[in-house]
Amino acid sequence: MNADIRHDWTVAEIETLLASPLLDLMQRAQAVHRRHHDDTIQLASLLSVKTGGCPEDCAYCPQSAHYAKKTGVSKEALMQVEDVLTRARAARDAGATRFCMGAAWREVRDGAEFDRVVDMVRGIGELGMESCVTLGMLAPHQARRLADAGLKAYNHNLDTGPEFYGDIVSTRVYEQRLETLAAVRDAGIDICCGGIIGMGEGARDRASLLRQLAAMEPHPESVPINALVAVEGTPLAGRPKVDPFDLVRMIAAARIVMPASRVRLSAGRESLSREAQAMCFMAGANSIFYGEKLLTTANNEAAADRKLIADLGLKVQALHQHETLPPLPASLDLPADCPRRGEARAAAE
Repeated sequence: MNADIRHDWTVAEIETLLASPLLDLMQRAQAVHRRHHDDTIQLASLLSVKTGGCPEDCAYCPQSAHYAKKTGVSKEALMQVEDVLTRARAARDAGATRFCMGAAWREVRDGAEFDRVVDMVRGIGELGMESCVTLGMLAPHQARRLADAGLKAYNHNLDTGPEFYGDIVSTRVYEQRLETLAAVRDAGIDICCGGIIGMGEGARDRASLLRQLAAMEPHPESVPINALVAVEGTPLAGRPKVDPFDLVRMIAAARIVMPASRVRLSAGRESLSREAQAMCFMAGANSIFYGEKLLTTANNEAAADRKLIADLGLKVQALHQHETLPPLPASLDLPADCPRRGEARAAAE
């Protein structure tokens, strides 16, 4: 198995993979997958704990303050700890084993809000779930503090290859993303890092992204592969939908170059047919975001996800205290009597 693990993939090699006949590529990816993984799918629930007002200008993101007047995404306060834990309990009871929290920040600032996030991480661990956060750029001492609180993983996507990155983001350079990932790794936290296809990049840019990820030692434990959701009001609003076969190719190539990583079928899944999603699982995806919303965009219904996984003969990764998957609750959203986002919307900081 270890013979499959390489960190010296070249862009040209990965380009060749991506251009392979699709069924040949899927067969190779499935063979690699079976050597390193079982037939379980991890369900990861995602919650925006602080929405909107981000000073970054990522062209795909409706949470950017640069596009707020056109997208209509308002800035909201950081949620209160107990509200987040209420959502986490609902996700856990629906079968999710990882709870991911996103805050629309450029970077983490020490202070009361970061203290609150640390308390969220600690609380998720007490629920028996894996915790993951995405908070923007992170300093080494902040990474260590999150590690001490029990953080399992930190999400910090590279988005695309370094050559195309400047076409998508101008407020942060690629090296800053790599520096944050290095701080996370040095603190002993797992890395969740992937990218987005469908932003106007070419096949070489996609290969370059995968080369960057595969060059990490060790590989990221989790690799989310996103298809662009072209949100009205963002600079990429006019982009066409990603061809499902392109998404399958990207997942298969990710599986081959990062055999032991969890490859997560992420944003854009809501537009895929059951058959296209099945092809993604065949190509090596073994994790999905679970719940009806991904930060600010729509996602598949939880019941439909559970049915698809069962129909394919796959299994849901269970929490260690659960022998079987629990019954599905009516909704993964906040209960009616739970306060929304702490004190609801906040004025601009």
